[in-house]
Amino acid sequence: MTTAFLLKAKARTLSLKDVYSMGEEKAYALFCELRWPETNGSPVCPKCGHDQAYKISTRKKFKCKACHKQFSVTSETIFASHKLSFTDMLAAIAIVSNAAKGISALQLARDLNVQHKTAWILMHKLRQAMAAETHDHKLDGEVEVDGAYFGGHIRPANLRENRIDRRLVRHQTGKRRVVVVARERDGRTLPTVHEHESDGVKTVEQTVLNGSTIHADEASHWDALHAKFKTLRINHSEAYSLNGVCTNWAESYFSRLRRMVRGQHHHVSPRYLHQYAEHAAWMEDHRKLDNGAIAKRIVGLAMGHPVSRQWKGYWQRSLNIKS
Repeated sequence: MTTAFLLKAKARTLSLKDVYSMGEEKAYALFCELRWPETNGSPVCPKCGHDQAYKISTRKKFKCKACHKQFSVTSETIFASHKLSFTDMLAAIAIVSNAAKGISALQLARDLNVQHKTAWILMHKLRQAMAAETHDHKLDGEVEVDGAYFGGHIRPANLRENRIDRRLVRHQTGKRRVVVVARERDGRTLPTVHEHESDGVKTVEQTVLNGSTIHADEASHWDALHAKFKTLRINHSEAYSLNGVCTNWAESYFSRLRRMVRGQHHHVSPRYLHQYAEHAAWMEDHRKLDNGAIAKRIVGLAMGHPVSRQWKGYWQRSLNIKS
């Protein structure tokens, strides 16, 4: 048996077949275990914290013996007021875990046999939960910074005489954004979205701890980092890596994000680009985990995340949804 086969088998510990063969009750039990790990899945009241509750089995709900509040395993989580079955939600998370470079909401809707809007909102809820894992996280040690532009494509005219210089500001659509990433070597990845790459300098200064070493390219706006950090520069016109100085970790992240945006989603609105960037960062940081561990981690993050104010309610009536 070859090493490559063993590595693939080790990475493949969860499949859709496994999810649907376990049934609704086992999927529900898994959500309970990951919501209340300290009590091995036994319910804990989200209002008063009491760990004794009556079980209302017909409705998959509980009633607290202390405050008499009724609650479910998804109460006050990002999955609150869900309408999908636990099997379908777990299947969606398994699909997301298996899609190393992302998956479009349209494809997920087809796989789950749900409406596109249902799949689209579910995906954004999962992205929000994943991004919360690095909330207020600070980078340390060797940190690479770089930026890459997304969106704002202007289709050239058919006839040559009608074509414009798409580099000029007056011809821009206003939808082009830059993702600035700060990535710690063998650590976490923190992306932010700006209109200009120079706007990311302040973000880097806020997210990287003093005493860290910054690796950056020769773009002039990174000069400001020398005042606060030991900053090493690499001139890409001469080399991509020289004497240990490079931004290859940052470029590795952008490689995944570009394939996600161009290959799966094809179009990403500037309003939601930050969530796609955070999704790619989370997947890049956990790329060495098997897909079963990734799925459980996503479920745990979702069950530990409070109700999303952005993705809850009838906000769709006043917003123009674009994926």
